[in-house]
Amino acid sequence: MATPDIIEAIVAGRHHDPFAILGLHRSGDGRVVRTFQPHAKSVSLIDAAGDEMGDMQCMHGDGLFEAPMPARKRRYRLRITNHDGSTYDTEDPYRFGSTLGELDLYLLGEGSDVRIYDKLGAQVRTIDGVKGTRFAVWAPNASRVSVIGDFNDWDGRRHMMRLHPGNGIWEIFVPDIGSGRKYKFEMLDQGGKLLPLKSDPFARFNEPPPGNASIVYASGYDWQDRDWMSARSQTPDLGKPVSIYEVHLGSWRRKDNNAYLGYRELAHELVDYVSDMGFTHIELLPVSEHPFDGSWGYQPIGMFAPTCRFGDPDNFRYLVDRCHEKGIGVILDWVPAHFPRDEHGLRRFDGTALYEHEDPRKGEHSDWGTLIFNFGRREVVNYLIGSAIYWIDEFHIDALRVDAVASMLYLDYSREEGEWVPNEFGGNENLEAVAFLRQLNSIVHLHGATSYAEESTAWPGVSRPVDQDGLGFTYKWNMGWMNDTLSYMSEDSVHRKHHHDKMTFGLVYAFNENFVLPLSHDEVVHGKGSLLGRMPGDEWQRFANLRAYLASMYAHPGKKLLFMGSEIASYHEWSHDRSLDWHLLEHDVHHGVQSMIRDLNALYRCTPALYQRDFVAEGFEWIDWNDRDASMLSWIRRDASGGYVICITNFTPVVRYDYRIGVPDLTTYEEIMNTDAAEYAGSGLRNDTLRAEEHGHHGRPFSLCMTVPALATVLLKPGG
Repeated sequence: MATPDIIEAIVAGRHHDPFAILGLHRSGDGRVVRTFQPHAKSVSLIDAAGDEMGDMQCMHGDGLFEAPMPARKRRYRLRITNHDGSTYDTEDPYRFGSTLGELDLYLLGEGSDVRIYDKLGAQVRTIDGVKGTRFAVWAPNASRVSVIGDFNDWDGRRHMMRLHPGNGIWEIFVPDIGSGRKYKFEMLDQGGKLLPLKSDPFARFNEPPPGNASIVYASGYDWQDRDWMSARSQTPDLGKPVSIYEVHLGSWRRKDNNAYLGYRELAHELVDYVSDMGFTHIELLPVSEHPFDGSWGYQPIGMFAPTCRFGDPDNFRYLVDRCHEKGIGVILDWVPAHFPRDEHGLRRFDGTALYEHEDPRKGEHSDWGTLIFNFGRREVVNYLIGSAIYWIDEFHIDALRVDAVASMLYLDYSREEGEWVPNEFGGNENLEAVAFLRQLNSIVHLHGATSYAEESTAWPGVSRPVDQDGLGFTYKWNMGWMNDTLSYMSEDSVHRKHHHDKMTFGLVYAFNENFVLPLSHDEVVHGKGSLLGRMPGDEWQRFANLRAYLASMYAHPGKKLLFMGSEIASYHEWSHDRSLDWHLLEHDVHHGVQSMIRDLNALYRCTPALYQRDFVAEGFEWIDWNDRDASMLSWIRRDASGGYVICITNFTPVVRYDYRIGVPDLTTYEEIMNTDAAEYAGSGLRNDTLRAEEHGHHGRPFSLCMTVPALATVLLKPGG
């Protein structure tokens, strides 16, 4: 019964169960329809054919109307007459029952619904022959939740939602609402206080700041990559070449007015470039919606929405589709380690620490001013894993790169004594995060994708399978190799002999994990300078150093990653606010580095010795690791069929004539890469066909003498 107190709660937007009052209900021996229409002058009941069934009585001056439902009538609609005399017919959202079934609610409550994104958020649906959108959101500690938008004048009293008390999910089906409509959630906390308006955590599309509204979106994209998708496997092939071009979409290239290229423009300009350069994969810095450009996407606020900066979600689908058309895999930076404090985001979503920890010793990253997900809460884990699978299944992403894994694994990450809480065993391991990562990686692989960990510590088994007590990532970034080798390369050549171990130490642990060698965006920001800027010497030496270093990376065990701009030898640090300096390619030295990277990728992809046995010791042999006085290194890479490649590097500006190295076979050897080649703007010093001699050296029965150019890397293959 609608008592005066209940009516006041409805018109004030404070009733916790509006479906118990509004819509069609039994009343005495009959039935009654109630509706709240705050801007209506009058309301009539009409049947499915549009014939009027009676005027509704105004029960409250703010717009609560009531009328008896005629006998033998099963359906009704509403005819609204506004104060200006205009009239329109509409469906009543409160006549529709719950669109979430018992199994849906059970799985959501259990936190085991992998396709959670099909249940929560805004879902365009047709129910009982009526088109509209079902809105659903998890807010267990709110006392009232409404969906507001451009369809109800942003009035939280108009579409108050139904609560499923067993799991804290609120939902409502709003008829006649489809793609393109803006919306937010308005909530009252447990004490009835109005909270800041919230964007939808499951929104598939968002408007840019300062509006920050979510946008109803239903994809109509027709994928063309069926062959690519059917070839994906639940068991990753670690013996394939992986050469990654890491990209920030907003600054790879811009228009003349410094405006962004859109997803569709990038699908041609960027993808064609990456294909021409021969990279096997593109890695995208986070494209999840984020409020602050300066975070580069690493403070996401929309874990299910590609950022609107470059277009709508189907335009992003087109970008991925075009990558697959060109044979390029797509890796997406995905950030479950933290989220920003923006009021319209997840922070204290329903007035409580819902997605984060209440205790700041567990729930805050002081380094970044961000909040940490509560990995011990099943609904939060379901949210995050649902996001990962959404990108893989709905956007055909081939791999996820998980940022800042160390910050997830350690409770005392970047914290002083007394600023963190030990786990139940007194240790500093975040056992809940470990369990989450293992579950994540298991599911990612089941969906035919792979995963990469940016993990900077010695945590054991990061890329070991879960059933072998590992974290289950496919690959791990080798931060040790990156730090050591860049430190070595920054030394003046005369001092390098004193730091020789920095170039060799990585081989001590090179096969402990499935490593990627990352020269990423993190190495060209925050005052570190560009890769070219790290190189010592005069102009010629700097470019020669860079060419020698990059080629030695391609010959080193591990998959490869290079951040955009490094392939053209940028002078400046990367800035997210502007395009790369493409004009540099007018100069031979910059064009030479680019040409070398293109040739290295082509050589890498057709030479199994350079990629097939990256993660086993049998794929690598030192020839000479200890020629520190000359700053020379030489080694062999072997494939699974007996083929091999020899790599020799000279990290001094002195040509090494008649340099003798031991070799496995008495045969001829041919240069297949020389970073000093004239076409790379080097000096052009090279070796013609080399013939091994029966002269033992470096513990081998044969050897050859060769010329190793100054500051150069040379690759040889036998039997040329």
